[in-house]
Amino acid sequence: MEEEQCLEEEDNMAATKKHPGFKAVQNKIAKKQGISKEAAGAILATAARKASPEAKRKNPMLGHVKGKAKK
Repeated sequence: MEEEQCLEEEDNMAATKKHPGFKAVQNKIAKKQGISKEAAGAILATAARKASPEAKRKNPMLGHVKGKAKK
């Protein structure tokens, strides 16, 4: 019973975590892949444009990324 409650609390915590922000994610991509921040920003922007409608409902700022998604 206690184990189920702990798992439930962990799920709730994960669901309420805030997005770290585009600049932080951009820096993380750049550091992980060993590329420039500009290139990392392009990768992040492409991913934001391709985000699912559900993701855009959860994080409306994804809709503010300029450009058009390629299919």
